[in-house]
Amino acid sequence: MTTSAAHPTLPPMAHRFRGYLPVVVDVETGGFDWNRHALLEIAAVPIELDDAGRYVPGEVAHAHIAPAPGTEIDPKSLEVTGIKIGHPLRGEVSEREGLDAVFIPVRAAVKKHGCQRAILVGHNAHFDLNFLNAAVARVQHKRNPFHPFSVFDTVTMAALAYGQTVLARAAMAAGLGWDPQEAHSAVYDAMQTARLFCAIANAWPRPPAATEAMPESPSAVSPDIRA
Repeated sequence: MTTSAAHPTLPPMAHRFRGYLPVVVDVETGGFDWNRHALLEIAAVPIELDDAGRYVPGEVAHAHIAPAPGTEIDPKSLEVTGIKIGHPLRGEVSEREGLDAVFIPVRAAVKKHGCQRAILVGHNAHFDLNFLNAAVARVQHKRNPFHPFSVFDTVTMAALAYGQTVLARAAMAAGLGWDPQEAHSAVYDAMQTARLFCAIANAWPRPPAATEAMPESPSAVSPDIRA
């Protein structure tokens, strides 16, 4: 994937999202409680630019993760995901190693595009971010490239673009197809979410330039929270 350097009139990624690089993340977990249930799989797909300055999915980074000590597994979650914990073909790594397998290429993508940090893109994005942040806290990781609370949520984007909020239905509406046999794999769901993000972002018109600045009350917005 290349940047839009050959087209100087097109803004580089660093100028498109306030210096943030969109990175799609999908996690598979041992339940719904990020403070209690295990992180079992993670995949991340940086959003790149092609030679025409259009958004395209980058290369996926992925890890199968062994349940961290002290975390729990809801058997019903495994029935949905089909994950077989401890299976020799899963290639499980520790939570720290799994985070590094994702964070290192994400930091490289951030640097490549001259961005400040990554911002998580997800379908129901705060679910993924909460599990990610919980794992970061457990291993006391000091080099998390993601914004700690801001996200881009493709649920909202798909609802606006297609009137759909379920990932499978949104992907179908976008003409991307959907394979139910591959669903609930972090890699497949992350790639489909990345393709959905790109389809919507590439089709969305840029708003016209503002002709008059809106007055802003200094007390209305905390300067430390505007992210």
